[in-house]
Amino acid sequence: MIYDVIIIGSGPAGLTAAIYAVRAQLSVLVLEKEYMSGGQMLNTYEVDNYPGLPGIGGFELGVKFREHAEKLGVKFINIEVRHISENAAEHLWVLNTSSEEFRARTVVLAMGAKYSMLGVPGEKELAGMGVSYCATCDGAFFKGGTVAVVGGGDVAAEDALFLARGCEKVYLIHRRDELRAARLLQEQLKACKNVEIIWDSEVMEICGDDQVESIRIRNKKDGSEQSLDLNGVFIAVGTRPNTEIVTKLLQLDKNGYISASEDGITEKPGLFAAGDIRTKRLRQIVTAVSDGANVISSVEAYLNRV
Repeated sequence: MIYDVIIIGSGPAGLTAAIYAVRAQLSVLVLEKEYMSGGQMLNTYEVDNYPGLPGIGGFELGVKFREHAEKLGVKFINIEVRHISENAAEHLWVLNTSSEEFRARTVVLAMGAKYSMLGVPGEKELAGMGVSYCATCDGAFFKGGTVAVVGGGDVAAEDALFLARGCEKVYLIHRRDELRAARLLQEQLKACKNVEIIWDSEVMEICGDDQVESIRIRNKKDGSEQSLDLNGVFIAVGTRPNTEIVTKLLQLDKNGYISASEDGITEKPGLFAAGDIRTKRLRQIVTAVSDGANVISSVEAYLNRV
């Protein structure tokens, strides 16, 4: 079968694109390598900035998105796309997986992004043994303990506030002298008595045998070092786009994101990008949803021309 559009990924952008595609009476297929739809949204404890649904859990919101798409008849296959190629003569895109081949007139790339690593000694060795990239996933394991959050953006601030609810002490370690997080989050951090911000510092090593026991940090201004005894380290230093399968197909920016604007149009006719995978200033659920809607408008316009 040749689909009008195949969507790779089922986070907020991919699921919204699927909803809009089926409502536009396009034949649509969603390919998702993970067992659950929702992308990074699933790891958000509380979504307080999605209009109309204040305080909803990220997991719950992801389920609602998927249920909406399924109710409209969107077809999902749990499989990883390993290679994308163009059949220019037939105006088709060919997607290869580990077991079968799929063909479509258009493809929407909505694979999202993944957590960035610090790249320090002990990080890989203690991953899952005190080193985590998802406070809402693993925070409950550290109830009553002492933990550190590394980062200075919204995610780091949200993680610190979330962990402060159950932990005795939370260190927020940031390499600069001011946070990039939203002002509201910064005010909430200041009011949280068991959160201590350590400025101008970076983690040099995560220490422990079979479990995180401490971290070694260095002050970037004076070079002094100190060790903090703790039970866990939550790393929130940004994300990296999942663009590995299109590095030879599309133009990427210096950080590896696909160069595409809100319409999702790339330099390859019939190949579109939506959500956290593309260049944009703000990566939030609401902007991913917007991308999903916009990209299907572009898909429709393209299909009407070919």
